[in-house]
Amino acid sequence: MIARSEPIWQSDDWQIVLKNSIRTLGDLCEAANIQIDELPIALQAEKSFRVMVPAPYLSRIEKGNPTDPLLLQVLPSAKEMLDVPGFVNDPLEEEQFTKVPGLIHKYHGRVLLISHAACAVHCRYCFRRHFPYSENALTQDQLIKVCEYIQADQSIHEVILSGGDPLMNKDEQLAKLISAIEAIPHVETLRVHTRLPIVIPERVTNGLLDLFKGTRLKVVMVIHANHANELDQAVATALYRLAEVSVRLLNQSVYLKGVNASLQGQLSLLRRLHHLDVQPYYLHLLDKTKGAAHYLVADELALEVYSQIQANLPGYLVPTLVREKPHELNKRRLDSR
Repeated sequence: MIARSEPIWQSDDWQIVLKNSIRTLGDLCEAANIQIDELPIALQAEKSFRVMVPAPYLSRIEKGNPTDPLLLQVLPSAKEMLDVPGFVNDPLEEEQFTKVPGLIHKYHGRVLLISHAACAVHCRYCFRRHFPYSENALTQDQLIKVCEYIQADQSIHEVILSGGDPLMNKDEQLAKLISAIEAIPHVETLRVHTRLPIVIPERVTNGLLDLFKGTRLKVVMVIHANHANELDQAVATALYRLAEVSVRLLNQSVYLKGVNASLQGQLSLLRRLHHLDVQPYYLHLLDKTKGAAHYLVADELALEVYSQIQANLPGYLVPTLVREKPHELNKRRLDSR
């Protein structure tokens, strides 16, 4: 069960934490007490995709350990500058599914909104690290156009808030967005894809909980944790508070070399999620984003470990192993190639 102790998090606490995040490679190395090889090239990687690591996430990194699985998710590497065939800026070709700026309509029955351009942590494997956010800003005028698009298509029953990270919006901004969506009668579900309750659990404010509690929409939150060490007591408390207002909690993760590609790493994560009443959802194969090739796990190894996960855990604790391809109308299970 999720612990029921509830710290009092004020509406501006998370913004203060965010403001004080580490934003340079040098500061990250100093805080983690590490040195890295090929520093000049790693600095080039930092320029192409800047560092962003908030203090709550940093506190879970083992100091002095350059192979810490949390550190490896956020540490710029010289390997990012390699030109690897097949790794491109837009691996999912999302541009072709952008019906109006800020709205992606790829799968039947649901649309995805780029509801904020920024994230609270910069994961080096991110498939949207090259996304043209400036062309997809969800201004008030664009929100009107987005809602008109959804209103005109009664097959759309679910709106997914993505980004960036949708919880980078302040509660007041989210209130306006949710109000606009719930005014469309045929929309039933609001899905929020976010990493903020993991990296800055203070983001789960009373105001945010009131928003979710007050909407007529069914709220589903898909958090993103890749390793059990990301899920400390503060995160547990944040997740409990969300569950208390009937937010359905799911987790998706990415299969990452050096981070969670072992059987024990996967079992620890999935058991920890179960302890926190979070349902495993997807285990994604890496999207081939330029700069992320060093995280790639071969299909054969992924399948081997996945079969061992299935042998060690009950079915309800086993996520679906998937790969997303740009021209397919659903995510493809890896074991059904």
